[in-house]
Amino acid sequence: MANPFENLSPRPTVLQVVPALETGGAERTTIDVARAVVAAGGRALVASRGGRMVPELAVLGAEHLDMAVHSKNPVVMALNVERLARVIAREGVDLVHARSRAPAWSALAAARRAKVPFVTTYHSRVHEKPRLKVFYNSVMVRGDAVIANSAYTAESIRAVHAPDEGRIFTVPRGIDLETYANVAPSRVEALARRWGVGAQSGTVFVHPARLTRWKGQLVSIEAARLLVERGSSDFTLLLAGDAQGRDGYIGELESAIGAAGLQGRVRLVGHGEDMAAAYALGDVVLSPSIKAEPFGRTAVEAQAASRPVIVSDAGGQRETVIEGKTGFRVAPGDAGALADAMARTMAMGTQARAAMGAAGFENARAHYSVGAMCDATLGIYAQLIAKHRG
Repeated sequence: MANPFENLSPRPTVLQVVPALETGGAERTTIDVARAVVAAGGRALVASRGGRMVPELAVLGAEHLDMAVHSKNPVVMALNVERLARVIAREGVDLVHARSRAPAWSALAAARRAKVPFVTTYHSRVHEKPRLKVFYNSVMVRGDAVIANSAYTAESIRAVHAPDEGRIFTVPRGIDLETYANVAPSRVEALARRWGVGAQSGTVFVHPARLTRWKGQLVSIEAARLLVERGSSDFTLLLAGDAQGRDGYIGELESAIGAAGLQGRVRLVGHGEDMAAAYALGDVVLSPSIKAEPFGRTAVEAQAASRPVIVSDAGGQRETVIEGKTGFRVAPGDAGALADAMARTMAMGTQARAAMGAAGFENARAHYSVGAMCDATLGIYAQLIAKHRG
């Protein structure tokens, strides 16, 4: 595809604002878009409180600005307006893109003061109530363009906030297919040793998600208990995710595993530094979120890794998983339905699972590449910047 910035001279400077760069879909998308901006000849800046993903920015040629944009403290937010406005003026920023609500309020005010285009991406759920929360979230539709990460999210935005139709753009999250499609066996073997996975593990289910209740870890544990109760015990369930300070929830998960007698069969393995290897290590990937995922990156990453996926039949995951072809969709919170789907994938055998995984890869390649996402995003940038300069 043609370079979206090729007709812009000078090439633009884009500032993305995100709470932190620790882990998650919004953070990964920030990195991907920064890379695309640099590749297109532009300059990419990212303001955040920092995190483990910051070194990636330096490698790809982008710049990080350490700033407490995650704060919801009104005083700090007001100070952030001043800080961001100074950055915009000093660095010659042509467009500001906010990816979360707290930083969006400061970024919107700074962009309006500097009279540069303001873009948001709705990565999170669109809340319908209470009124105060709806107002707080409305900052995400106050800019020149609002990007929805799925058709589900776009429809939710329309229903709750009713912005001008011309300002809504649907751009599904993109996946770097190469990252997940080609994983060196040595990486998978190293992770298998670390997580204690071997020939005795049976069918390996991987549930990758940060450890928070709505991601459905307790549903997966209950489904595992039901499988054993039904006589299917030749499996291992790995809950891979970072608690991010939710120590009480970790205790609850450990208690549920112990109460079900699943010690060793179900394991909390911590943060997955190498998620591509984690997908390759597993036979089936689970994403049984209790609430609707706005997009559901795990489901697409799993398909890019050629793995069958079992997801909740709600939100963005309903769009990305083809029932019976690339995986299975089950009712949110229904441990019995999840156990049924898990048993179904166990019964399929290696060859049938591989065929389902191959279909998933083709689905990811056709609809959810990082290149398509970045081209669409930079196209929106270019349109707004050209209009502003004109």
